[in-house]
Amino acid sequence: MKESLFLEFAIFALIGVGFLVRKLNIVSEQGQKSITNLVVDVILPCNILTAFLKVDASTIRDDGLWVFGISLAFHVFSVFYGRLMFRKPPEDRRKCLRHAALCSNAGFMGIPVSEGLFGLEGIALANIYLIPMRILMWSSGIAIFSGSHDWKKTLKKVLTHPCIVAVFLGVIGMLLGVRIPEPLMKPVGYFSSCNTGMSMLIVGMILARIKPEQFLDASVLLFAAHRLIILPAIVYGVCLLLPVTQTARAISVILAAMPVAVNTSILAEKYGGDSVYTTKLIVVSTLLSIPTTALWSMLLLH
Repeated sequence: MKESLFLEFAIFALIGVGFLVRKLNIVSEQGQKSITNLVVDVILPCNILTAFLKVDASTIRDDGLWVFGISLAFHVFSVFYGRLMFRKPPEDRRKCLRHAALCSNAGFMGIPVSEGLFGLEGIALANIYLIPMRILMWSSGIAIFSGSHDWKKTLKKVLTHPCIVAVFLGVIGMLLGVRIPEPLMKPVGYFSSCNTGMSMLIVGMILARIKPEQFLDASVLLFAAHRLIILPAIVYGVCLLLPVTQTARAISVILAAMPVAVNTSILAEKYGGDSVYTTKLIVVSTLLSIPTTALWSMLLLH
């Protein structure tokens, strides 16, 4: 579990930098909003496109098909799970909780952990698992934050959002085996590599607005139990009923057990959700994921 511990340390180190630059006013409040827009509209689309184009479509068979199907079913289920379980909180928190139930940090943390467990096969399967999540993150996920009951308007916003455009282009490129010329792909890759650092920087800046006593929130701990224990336990139970290999089962459960996605906080900041509360969800779930990821790994590899 050395890879997982290193990742957890890296996350908190990056968040710490964001915390300091905001506390020291190196970045102003307006600058923080501009950085958020830059990440959502430029850096994240490049990251999504790069991730899809790294997946070899020939690997999507056997375990890959099972992982894809389980991931698709799980993330569709998560949409309804969020609606059912988080009906009572205020609207600005309810949106964040529902998005957090749907989207995990499987992209940043899940792929290295999968590589540590299963090598190159783990990387390929993890990328396949992420396809449904990325599609729903930038379709249903954005719809959660839009707050619009005009589904035609919401659909238009979703389909024209830079991130969902990147998803469509990435899926088409992956399935057709398209290889973008190196002079064009290089700058996309450079922007993509900024995603983790910039995203964590934003979380740290949001964190700077939170008083320490605000982390003593029972609802945050309860949600962490949903994200890290209950949801992956549901996936685990379903996988036991299916004729899947240990590898496919382990990848599906481990990635379902990842903490809250950083993008949830970024979208909350951009679309008027409770970004402070969301940052607490991210920090607490990430911290608690250190022991839970280790426990799930031991159970799945036994």
